[in-house]
Amino acid sequence: MAGLGDIVQKAFYMGVGIASYAGEQAGQKLADLRTQAQKLADEMVKRGEMTTEEASKFVDDLIRQAQTTPMSQTRTNTRENTKNEPRLIEIVEDDTESNNSENTRVDDLRQQVESLQEQLRRLKRD
Repeated sequence: MAGLGDIVQKAFYMGVGIASYAGEQAGQKLADLRTQAQKLADEMVKRGEMTTEEASKFVDDLIRQAQTTPMSQTRTNTRENTKNEPRLIEIVEDDTESNNSENTRVDDLRQQVESLQEQLRRLKRD
């Protein structure tokens, strides 16, 4: 059972790491969006198409909208015909040769995981 606890703990840490990475990426994308929106607004002010106050409001509104609109909602709005329908997923089986080699790889990976778990147990005992 200690092996299962280790796996659960590692899965948890991996999830936290992925969430942290996604947050960093979202922050970077938001910063990039702000920079591009500011450049666009500056260009429009330069052309006389809007005032500096309007440009500032434009950038703030754009960033606020990007922060509040979930990405899934944006994608759903572009495909209105599938809005309330589940997405169909088709599973295609490969030929048996590739399945056998895949099963062999899976078995090899399982053996490696078991070996690593045993090494961890030994290290914890020491």
